[in-house]
Amino acid sequence: MRICLPLCCCLIALCSPTITSVAAQSPLENVPPVATYSIVAFDPQTQELGGAVQSKIPAVGAIVPWVKAGVGAIATQSFSNTQYGPDGLSLLAEGKTAAEAIEILTNDDPGRGRRQIGIVDATGNAATFTGEGCMAWAGGKTGRHYAVQGNILVSEEVVDAIAAGFEQSQGELATRLIDALQAGQAAGGEKRGMQSAALFIAREGWGYAGLNDRYRDIRVDDHADPITELRRVYQLHKQLFPTPQ
Repeated sequence: MRICLPLCCCLIALCSPTITSVAAQSPLENVPPVATYSIVAFDPQTQELGGAVQSKIPAVGAIVPWVKAGVGAIATQSFSNTQYGPDGLSLLAEGKTAAEAIEILTNDDPGRGRRQIGIVDATGNAATFTGEGCMAWAGGKTGRHYAVQGNILVSEEVVDAIAAGFEQSQGELATRLIDALQAGQAAGGEKRGMQSAALFIAREGWGYAGLNDRYRDIRVDDHADPITELRRVYQLHKQLFPTPQ
């Protein structure tokens, strides 16, 4: 498990001193278009921050979700600029709002027209962005303590279903995030099907042996029904590592 994890496979720019110079180093012609939907959310009762994602590429969990305890959760997808993850978390740590962070990240990025990003901060404020060049159907929405976004979806109903699934679900944040993904798939999901899924949740001191913040970091890298498999693995993880008391 990692505390920050790097939708579309995008070349990762190396060691840039500024956000704007990193954004300029993402040649979109070298990456495949990818269908993806995700949700990032905050639980005010437990202070957990997390995200969940499903995509028609292998190992999506290595690209989309970035989470830092006490700071925020970010999903970067479509022709993903993975620097949106660490740079966005840094902006949140500096006190920027989710909306301000998105504006800064996308402002000087020449590829912003084909980016998607969702952010929720450590107080539950959320924002989402979909570039005008993302592959249809593409869009997002925000609600109380969450942001949902998706591209190459069968319709807008998928995003609405993910949001409703999260709002109507009960229990731990991990359960609610997986329920949200499942609701999106039940509404039709992505045009090109399913392949991988991931769940990443952080809270200070809730990681392995209480020595880090990586509470749940679960990935299904290649599976015919990745969301169902994600839920199965989560249940195994939950049995071995129950909620800290």
